[in-house]
Amino acid sequence: MEALGIQRSEETVYRLVLDHPEEGVAELAARLAWPEERVREALGLLAEARLVAMGDGADRPVPFSPEISFSFLLARAEAELSRRRREVAQAERAVAGILAGYADGTGPRPAHDVVERVMGLDAVRQRLEELAMGAREECLSLLVGGAQLPDTMDASQPLDQLALERGVKIRSIYQESFRNDQPTVDYVRWHCELGGEVRTVPVVPLLMVIVDRESALVPVDPADGRAGALEVRSPGLVHALTILFDRLWETGTPFGEAPRRDAHDLSPQERELVMLLGIGCTDDIAARRLGVSLRTVRRMSSELMSRLGARSRFEAGVRATKEGWL
Repeated sequence: MEALGIQRSEETVYRLVLDHPEEGVAELAARLAWPEERVREALGLLAEARLVAMGDGADRPVPFSPEISFSFLLARAEAELSRRRREVAQAERAVAGILAGYADGTGPRPAHDVVERVMGLDAVRQRLEELAMGAREECLSLLVGGAQLPDTMDASQPLDQLALERGVKIRSIYQESFRNDQPTVDYVRWHCELGGEVRTVPVVPLLMVIVDRESALVPVDPADGRAGALEVRSPGLVHALTILFDRLWETGTPFGEAPRRDAHDLSPQERELVMLLGIGCTDDIAARRLGVSLRTVRRMSSELMSRLGARSRFEAGVRATKEGWL
């Protein structure tokens, strides 16, 4: 229950309180072979979370109704997630606005040249290799499109291995749809076994690599990878891109774990689809954003409409709003 702010030790005490509501602090401590002070500390945190009541001088915790308590905690977690999503959206807009002037080479260029255009796929790959070889502490990556190209993974494998062996921390964010491509899954599993960290989100906004939080590589045109890339070294721009990465990382699902469902039993991918359809995206656009096939989006849409008891997109939108899905 860590996603709800309940640590493992607190959860252990809470489960005992539910199973043995007649027992006091001393009995709970004896069951756990813990000092009473540690049990009291956990109960204090559970009381702050509104899971138990501890009156003044009371020695026996009284659990609140779990249904009511967890409704409150889930609502609070959803509110925090919504706040983070808004921050990510704001960061995306800020970054897009800052980079727009550089995309065609007409924007202002500082005297010390903090943004450089890298022309052509070969030049971009060479620059990525140079950045990876020069990394000292950390490499952060956003990877779009679900399944990765075999030649891209082949080129990245030795670079990742050398960097990890040097002690460079590598964190990567993939789209959840990559789980449908076995070669990409195998590559990510190998990467994690070497010490890399991977999380997934339903939608990755752009392809990006940040090295040592000092320089970043982003596409000139996200819709055309052949157009080249921009290497950004401005501290302000790199900081903004790093914030975008960090926010996505906080909401991502660690590789090897099942995506967490929310209070409405929606997976992150289903929730993203509801939001995309809610703002008027067509199935085709939603499929591209999620990195899945059109057939998959239509199947997911049909299942969501069935769960809502809706016979049309409009009715589904109304019901989703009424149920708190949007």
